[in-house]
Amino acid sequence: MSGLESVLVVGTGLIGTSIALALREQDVTVYLADRDAGAVRLARELGAGTEWVDGLTVDLAVIAVPPQGVAARLAELQRAGAARFYTDVASVKVLPLQQAASLGCDLSTYAAGHPLAGRERSGPAAARADLFLGRPWALCPAEETSPDAVEALYGLIKLCGGEAVRVGAAEHDRAVALVSHAPHVTASAVAARLAEAPATALGLAGQGVRDVTRIAASDPGLWTGILSGNALPVAEVLEAVAADLAAVAASLRESAGPAAMDGVMDGVTALLHRGVAGTSRIPGKHGGPARTYATVQVIIGDRPGELARLFQAAEEVGVNIEDVRLEHAPGLPLGAADLYVQPEAVVVLSEALRSRGWHLP
Repeated sequence: MSGLESVLVVGTGLIGTSIALALREQDVTVYLADRDAGAVRLARELGAGTEWVDGLTVDLAVIAVPPQGVAARLAELQRAGAARFYTDVASVKVLPLQQAASLGCDLSTYAAGHPLAGRERSGPAAARADLFLGRPWALCPAEETSPDAVEALYGLIKLCGGEAVRVGAAEHDRAVALVSHAPHVTASAVAARLAEAPATALGLAGQGVRDVTRIAASDPGLWTGILSGNALPVAEVLEAVAADLAAVAASLRESAGPAAMDGVMDGVTALLHRGVAGTSRIPGKHGGPARTYATVQVIIGDRPGELARLFQAAEEVGVNIEDVRLEHAPGLPLGAADLYVQPEAVVVLSEALRSRGWHLP
């Protein structure tokens, strides 16, 4: 397939609307459909496309609904002849494929997909055209899927700026259980400890607990559907995590007792080392091995334009800011920005910022 000229996006939430916005920036004709008329209206007002009219046939239909609803929507669209090819964005793949087969869907025109991108916020108002830039996008075609359907999905991924990764459905589901679904549950478990925490504890909260619990702010209803659709792989990861945590808790209790013996903390230390090793294997921002960056910390005011000024100063001396992290000072109109740069750029950036009046601790 040479290119996509028209696309139907079914489901105008965060992912669906973000895809539509990305396609509109590439001058693709985009139609929008959703059972929530308000969501379609908002997506349209954001410039994501025009409302779908029955009877049209597009090059590709993107089904952006929860996993349990993908197959039914695929069957409806195929019966209506809505598109030449179809894909989805659900975060589990075995379930939609099995259900589509049981409903008698034409799997030759359906290439299952999953963009690994998202935000803690949901709905069309949170959508961004650049959401998929450089992000992995799984392609999980069935045996029956035609090469043309796969090519159509490749075309969509390219237009949205994603990085295509071809993988089997079952392997995909095991992978996302490990790197996405189980981490979300563990983050929620930590965050749940804070729901009735005393004010003193919350007042002492630092960046660490914010990092660990950030994803726990996502929509519980959406995540219940995701987790139930990938139940067994997620359960296996959580059981392994729970076993590690139980062993650590037992060692800590034993170490606090009056008869604590040498070596009782060895298992805890071993887990911490394994954590360091696992973290080091997470790919860097351009893929491949993660790079080790140096940090330049800058005190910034909590007012408009501060970050822009900071980045402008870095640009003027030719320093690329690889990443940035903000930590606000409770009760004060300022905070700290940690700028991650190449080690050789630390001195250049630090001197440039100080000469421009920035305070570096």
